[in-house]
Amino acid sequence: MALLPVTLATAAAAAILNIWLMTRIGAVRQAEKIFVGDEDSEPLVRRMRAQANFVENAPFVLILIAAIEITGKGDPWLSYVAAVFMLGRIAHAFGMDGGSLGIGRMIGTIISMLTLLGLAIVAALIAARVM
Repeated sequence: MALLPVTLATAAAAAILNIWLMTRIGAVRQAEKIFVGDEDSEPLVRRMRAQANFVENAPFVLILIAAIEITGKGDPWLSYVAAVFMLGRIAHAFGMDGGSLGIGRMIGTIISMLTLLGLAIVAALIAARVM
């Protein structure tokens, strides 16, 4: 049996998602011939912020998932929360491109905030030995 399977799967998904976000930045850099900085390119800034926002949020979610999983209080719901978080981050990335997919930014932001809040509350309740 794997140690911390939800954490491992979520970390693997996060790594793959981060690589995807990096390649999206690279595609804009290549298309616009911008190899250093952003040269005030809105599409490039949007994609860079999508990755930065992911990097700002994912570590907290991963830490909380691992902490909850270590306590044994995460079965079976924790893997579903992790999956929804990753789907929210994908929606956010597409939403950051703007246009017709712009709603994804809001959806992804709400999912991320609710995930962080929910995991934080569960962790606090576990720590207080309420759960």
